[in-house]
Amino acid sequence: MTSERLRTLTSWHADWKGLRVAVLGLSVTGFSVADTLAELGADVLVVTEQADEEYARLLPVIGARLWTGPLEDVPAELVDFDPEVVVASPGFAPRHPLVSWARGNDVALWGDVELAWRVRDKVVRADGAPADWILITGTNGKTTTTRLTATMLVAGGLRAAPVGNIGTPVLDAVRDPSGFDALVVELSSHQLWYLGLQDSPEPLSPHAAVCLNLADDHLEWHGSFEEYRAAKAHVYDNTRVACVYNKADAATQTMVEDAEVIEGARAIGFDLGIPGPSDLGVVEGILVDRAFLDDRHRSALELSTVDELASLGLAAPHIVANILAAAALARSLEVPPAAIRDALRGFRLDPHRIEVVARHAGVTWVDDSKATNPHAAASSLAAYPGAVWVVGGLLKGVDISELVAGRGAAAKAVIVIGADRAAVVAAFERHAPAVPVFEVEAVETEDVMARVVELAAGVARDGDVVLLAPAAASFDQFASYADRGRRFAAAVRARIGTEVPGDDDRAATDPGDPADPAAPDDAGA
Repeated sequence: MTSERLRTLTSWHADWKGLRVAVLGLSVTGFSVADTLAELGADVLVVTEQADEEYARLLPVIGARLWTGPLEDVPAELVDFDPEVVVASPGFAPRHPLVSWARGNDVALWGDVELAWRVRDKVVRADGAPADWILITGTNGKTTTTRLTATMLVAGGLRAAPVGNIGTPVLDAVRDPSGFDALVVELSSHQLWYLGLQDSPEPLSPHAAVCLNLADDHLEWHGSFEEYRAAKAHVYDNTRVACVYNKADAATQTMVEDAEVIEGARAIGFDLGIPGPSDLGVVEGILVDRAFLDDRHRSALELSTVDELASLGLAAPHIVANILAAAALARSLEVPPAAIRDALRGFRLDPHRIEVVARHAGVTWVDDSKATNPHAAASSLAAYPGAVWVVGGLLKGVDISELVAGRGAAAKAVIVIGADRAAVVAAFERHAPAVPVFEVEAVETEDVMARVVELAAGVARDGDVVLLAPAAASFDQFASYADRGRRFAAAVRARIGTEVPGDDDRAATDPGDPADPAAPDDAGA
């Protein structure tokens, strides 16, 4: 009977009253789920190891109950509640005891994205349809591409918002009374894994989707690279118009080839080379679209130039690739090329994404603390070959050897930080023994970056770059990747005696940080 009822719950206006729902986790995502379900009239029990004080105070106000305590075993309160649905925050891994309990007892297991899709019609457009969804995932570059795409859509005259893993829960956007023409939804592999569990009567069907790239990451969460890849591939499920993929990453093309999509959906490639028909690429320094025009076999549309992007600080190769991916998504919604160029002229990268924090005595200091996995760090090293490289933290089960043997071997010197220093040092000893390696053994958070900058200043010379691109999560020594980047900039400021701009504290938790199951995971997943 329960499964039959769940199949009717595909609209905000369906009968959700009295549905027993257990919500796992109480951070930004968990609260948005509980708040939505309470508004719908469901019977909500939130189960979490620890609760933010403000969210805990608000739960009884909205009509939801709270249980807190250890989650190594399934709480009796959860069993007695006998939920018809469990909605888990993204930090709850497949082998978490509560997730295993739900699956073992045939309780419907959703993520917040599944719930958001089911109730997406709360606010509709003038034509009576809910907002189109554009989905974005990848090991590296998700947040940048999500912001780029939303900026391009807005420049094209659409009401659009970047949501999901970027920090604003999809459910908050779905319930926004102003409504949207399109939602640009950044999805982590964690969220996509939960989507992959669903057998919905009206499955999520995006207007367009992209997997930007694929490399080892979050293997401790998924259990294997194969499971991680399988989760990422769900981004293309039921795509209606455009499956955008990276021609330089064969894995993303294979995902598109294997995907079950809506008839008529097109495969749209992008890379930094000369594009074929149905691709976006670069021709003699000009970014062009050969996909979304009638005469795509004989002509192309200019979007921008590499020189113009360089003047905007957007010419690093991986950023240009992100721009092409975002442009493909925006063009799928008929955003004109002129609007894309206008959007780029006003666009700025997030703090801690290849951010130049200082130039002094011929040395450039670059904060790419957002490079929380080897794939992201490889892109940074490609943009700054021969840099003094600051690397290390928590490696999240990923082997760093390939990165060291490839990009790391060209570093002028390496400064290693973090809990997993031994693995990084061993990788250099084996794969790049000629590169000088310095370890930072400081234990106290406030001492780490001062020592990093001291060592880097002793190595760097006129014309050199000191690059913080850790290839690892930060929460062994720092509160977040943003905290790590801020402390690096502050240590540089203290060393050279100049002011270093701060940031707006966005994305304040690290990718996949278990302390915050709803944390944006940016490059991390």
